[in-house]
Amino acid sequence: MIEIRDLQKIYRMGEETVAALAGVSLTIERGEHTAIIGPSGSGKSSLMNILGGLDRPTRGVYRFEGEDVGEMDDDSLADFRSRRIGFVFQSFQLLPRLSALQNVELPMVYAGLLPAERRERAAAMLERVGLGARMGHRPTQLSGGQQQRVAIARALANAPDLLLADEPTGALDSQTGKDVLALFHQLNAEGLTIVIVTHDHDVAAQAGRRVTFRDGLIVSDDKGGAA
Repeated sequence: MIEIRDLQKIYRMGEETVAALAGVSLTIERGEHTAIIGPSGSGKSSLMNILGGLDRPTRGVYRFEGEDVGEMDDDSLADFRSRRIGFVFQSFQLLPRLSALQNVELPMVYAGLLPAERRERAAAMLERVGLGARMGHRPTQLSGGQQQRVAIARALANAPDLLLADEPTGALDSQTGKDVLALFHQLNAEGLTIVIVTHDHDVAAQAGRRVTFRDGLIVSDDKGGAA
């Protein structure tokens, strides 16, 4: 599904340049559950932003199912993000004045789905993550774990090929974090390709593959089974 070759991301800070990615090559197959792990500043978040089409590499090649993402214009890249990628963030990023159902509907609004279809699919996604009884609740009326489940339902709304999760358990207590990771396991078992970015080794241990970053480079790639 994913092929990156000699990927570099260089930021200019005044007179200095910082190489967030210093020449990374990696392939991820459809259906894999991969954790990208490393300390702050290791390059893992820069890689996730490029994989999700939120940023462009300075140099190198990124192909998604054979299509060169780096060659896409802005409109094509926005369409790629909308149709192919689902995002889950540590801070949930739910709109506080909207209900859970309305938050899940948002990606489908941008994708041009009709209101009835949006509502039906959003309701199905919330049922899927165990929040069928909380559809009308606003984020402030939900626990952290419930908010993250809404965020996961929103990420699944457009039936993405790839789910990208950035520190998805970072704002949760340990048991709630385990529940969210169990949901990821279930989604992966159903065929969804998942990439989790984390600094937490316990979270990374739940993935089938662990790719470790340091100083903008891959220093290990463990394809052993999940713990």
